[in-house]
Amino acid sequence: MYFTTLPDHTKPGFDERSHFSKFKKHNIIFNALSRYSNCDHHVGCLSFKTVLSGEEWYGIGNRSIAVRPGQFLMMNDDQPYSCRIDNGESARVLSVFFERDFASSVFRDVLGREEHLLDDPFKTGGNTPEFFQTLNDIDPDLQIQLHNLISALNGKGYDSWVVDEHLVFILSNLIRMHLSASKQVRNVNAVKPNTKTEIYKRLCMAKDMLQSFYMDKTDLNAISNIACLSIPQLVRQFKFVFHVTPHQYLMRIRLQRAAELLKLTDKPVYEITWRCGFEDFSAFCRAFKSEYGVQPGYFRKMC
Repeated sequence: MYFTTLPDHTKPGFDERSHFSKFKKHNIIFNALSRYSNCDHHVGCLSFKTVLSGEEWYGIGNRSIAVRPGQFLMMNDDQPYSCRIDNGESARVLSVFFERDFASSVFRDVLGREEHLLDDPFKTGGNTPEFFQTLNDIDPDLQIQLHNLISALNGKGYDSWVVDEHLVFILSNLIRMHLSASKQVRNVNAVKPNTKTEIYKRLCMAKDMLQSFYMDKTDLNAISNIACLSIPQLVRQFKFVFHVTPHQYLMRIRLQRAAELLKLTDKPVYEITWRCGFEDFSAFCRAFKSEYGVQPGYFRKMC
């Protein structure tokens, strides 16, 4: 099923039960442009979340995560969450909800051995990877696959056969990306595998806070509270896993965002300074030159 508008959950008479019942029977794609959307509570199937423009906010537990272009978020089966678009700027949302048996068959194909697939090709179920609820970068392969899916939908309309073929490759790639990212868990400095996984999840909470709120004034106390890690443990383990300290990671995000704004907009450099979380213009220029080798104004002329 394919939708080009987001449902209005606040509309009088909106049938939540009927709406969400579709998610158990079909693969569903939302490719919609919206200025406002709000779903306070949703427990759905495995799903992929990204935006092609603007931003969409997700609530998981007591956390808020902003999904922006070039990033994606995975929700697991029966994962409670909320989502909203409320900043007044249009967001182009791309969400894919994978029907359970479809997802199960792709998991089995990617994770199983060929001889087992031949012995019982139509079996579903088995091991299902649990995706980390954290922001991920869209890699070039996934970018191409998403582009091909959208092109097919825009060019030929919705054809379940064609769409499902695209979704097989997209979900297969997402599983491989998850398995690759899972290797980072090994970098956690702990002995027990369960401890490594739990610390990694908490580090991801810290990373997502830095990604989502990079423009705000924050400190290590706030980040350690979100991650439920002491400040020394946070700094030490963050460096082990992501190879930079939390502050270095934050500076990298801010400078990358500044570079994007310099390339894609005509906003004055002083406005970009505060939009990216820098309070001092001179400090921003020094940091930018250290990262990119030129001053912000010259960088814009080069683009």
